[in-house]
Amino acid sequence: MTLNAIGLCNRALVKLGAAPIDGFNDGTAEAETAGVLYEPTRDALLSAHPWRFSTRQATLAQLAQPPIADYDYAFALPSDYLAALSAGGPGAGRGLCYRISGQSLEAGSAAVVLTYLSRVDESGFPPIFASALVARLAAEFCLPLTESAARATTLYQLAEQEFRRARLVDGQQDTRSCFETFSLIEARS
Repeated sequence: MTLNAIGLCNRALVKLGAAPIDGFNDGTAEAETAGVLYEPTRDALLSAHPWRFSTRQATLAQLAQPPIADYDYAFALPSDYLAALSAGGPGAGRGLCYRISGQSLEAGSAAVVLTYLSRVDESGFPPIFASALVARLAAEFCLPLTESAARATTLYQLAEQEFRRARLVDGQQDTRSCFETFSLIEARS
């Protein structure tokens, strides 16, 4: 089954015991709530952890107007940008000092490769992330649809558990971090 925004929202609504929707413009309280809360909740969850499936790299386009102070160059951020992880010079995804300022990245290098978290189409969500998102959506939808603060609190706790589980699984999708250089080892040589 292909994931999409409506399908994810319907899974969350079913967890609440609410009626599923056909679209965000259905005219029901469920559709209105889902339409208002879905994108910010999705983007917040995507930004909350360096998910492997949403990590991208891009060579940034330099802007004509340089920064006012501190750095020599400004670059446009990608259209799917959510959060920066690191920046590097040509051929490197890290090692460069930078600052995100509004919709641009400022740096001292004339060329920048940005490693960042991107907004991903729902069809690219791994099942464990989709489950965490559905749990969070159910928690977000609960108060506006049921007016039950106690139930919303319980759903937020369950959503946090799902989020931790998703982060754990995601963290196992990469080679373990190791020291590339270490001054004490280099001193022995």
